[in-house]
Amino acid sequence: MIIEDMAEFAGALPSMRALIGLDLGEKTIGVAVSDGFLSVATPLETVRRKKFGVDAARLAEIITERNIGGLVLGLPRNMDGSEGPRCQSTRAFARNFDKLTPLPITFWDERLSTVAAERALLEADTSRKRRAEVIDHVAAGYILQGVLDRLAFLRREENAR
Repeated sequence: MIIEDMAEFAGALPSMRALIGLDLGEKTIGVAVSDGFLSVATPLETVRRKKFGVDAARLAEIITERNIGGLVLGLPRNMDGSEGPRCQSTRAFARNFDKLTPLPITFWDERLSTVAAERALLEADTSRKRRAEVIDHVAAGYILQGVLDRLAFLRREENAR
């Protein structure tokens, strides 16, 4: 079930289950996971893309192993907010993956997530080789953390009523 509205997505999530965040690139998929309390995103791994079926099978393994309750896909909008071919590709991936899982799927604007991840890795004095190895799943962590922060805000807003 693909849900665009974050409040609706929050309502569709099972309690005490983690989320998975994906940064879909042409050659790789960065993967991050949250804790069950939906407070902290942790970069997990980078999956080398092959075919959709192979990629989906690996993601399904992670979803099962980590008791995942929902998926977040980074949506690579253009800087002006418009959607180009990469967004269309991400939405197509979501539609295809939606056929394989009953879990809710949402999107998060990932503009500048890779830039933020690169900056953090540079500040940590990470070597160029290591940055290349981890950049995608660190970017997925930034994407997922954005959603976790938004969900926390929505919970605080709901509790204030």
